[in-house]
Amino acid sequence: MIDPVLLRENPDRVRASQAARGSSVELVDSALEADAARRSTITAFEELRAEQNAFGKTVARAAKEDKAALVAQAQELAAAVKNAQQVAGQAEETYQAAVRAIENIVIDGVPEGGEKDFVTLREVGEKPTFDFEPRDHLALGEILGAIDMSRGAKVSGARFYFLRGIGARLEIALMNLALDRALEAGFVPLITPTLVKPEIMAGTGFLGAHADEIYHLPADDLYLTGTSEVALAGYHSDEILDLEAGAMRYAGWSTCYRREAGSHGKDTRGIIRVHQFNKLEMFVYTTPEEAEAEHLRLLAMQEGMLQDLGLSYRVIDTAAGDLGSSAARKYDVEAWVPTQDAYRELTSTSNCTTYQARRLGTRYRDGSGKTAPVATLNGTLATTRWIVAILETHQQADGSVVVPEALRPYLGGLEVITA
Repeated sequence: MIDPVLLRENPDRVRASQAARGSSVELVDSALEADAARRSTITAFEELRAEQNAFGKTVARAAKEDKAALVAQAQELAAAVKNAQQVAGQAEETYQAAVRAIENIVIDGVPEGGEKDFVTLREVGEKPTFDFEPRDHLALGEILGAIDMSRGAKVSGARFYFLRGIGARLEIALMNLALDRALEAGFVPLITPTLVKPEIMAGTGFLGAHADEIYHLPADDLYLTGTSEVALAGYHSDEILDLEAGAMRYAGWSTCYRREAGSHGKDTRGIIRVHQFNKLEMFVYTTPEEAEAEHLRLLAMQEGMLQDLGLSYRVIDTAAGDLGSSAARKYDVEAWVPTQDAYRELTSTSNCTTYQARRLGTRYRDGSGKTAPVATLNGTLATTRWIVAILETHQQADGSVVVPEALRPYLGGLEVITA
């Protein structure tokens, strides 16, 4: 949720943010009207309640013969107060719905536009070349006995798979490498729940435009998470955090689920776009003043991982219209996938400023001792999709794959994966 003071005092900035995203600017006016109505009804309720309290004292002091008439008046006033309270409650609900529909305020410098309007910040590493016809990751996975899509479909349907043998070991190695990097950086590891309550899912901003991507269990009214960011954001909901010693950093290991609604016909081959995968997600609670510096730290950790895995990649500053409702800025890191002759997203990191914290009631005490919303950030440090780039980048003519040196200690010293 955006800062209500910002909405009231600088609505033009909110309008500009909505316009940059390609979202409704009219929502800002609706929220302003709802805010004015909310404050007006609260004032009316409080004035009536004050009048009721004062009248109660008058009744208490009145002579016995006058009390009957005064009690009747008091009852009428009580009814008026109750009605005013209901009106104020309804106005508050209307305001909350209106202000929650507004997406996070984009940070200055974020490119305007949609999915294709990103800005490339840098390209790192030499794109691999081959003196043979390179195989795609699925062909390699089948040769090596690492990926089984047909049995995944038999058991669970399209976009499901088995990682078997070295495929399973490779994912576990990748996740453990990421976990060790997170531990070195002071992150606290968590294995998170993958089912969360509606208020937690809504609080992170995932029940907006992309709600159809999320699996919902109606019988339990719980949601399957598409990232441990959701559970990590809810971990400290309705709490006041002590940030005097610095940011609070967590690394959440979880299985993730996505319906991939609207992706019919896209990336149907292999494990690029699937319904279930594993991920190690970094999540940070910090002060708003430190959020942008923390964002760059998360990005540097992601780049360090890709560099040590020998992957060629680029970093893009995602355009406002492709951010998602809770992010104020997002950097995507895309690895080069040789057989697609294209960069494909492997990881991203988002600065959500105070947007999620306001919705979830997560605060800290500032220098004056007052409470204020924290800033939250997230970034993926490893996920199943990384196997795609690793296999394709490090393949050899015979279908074997050279193991990146950083992964070898996690695979018992294995240097080359062979059939």
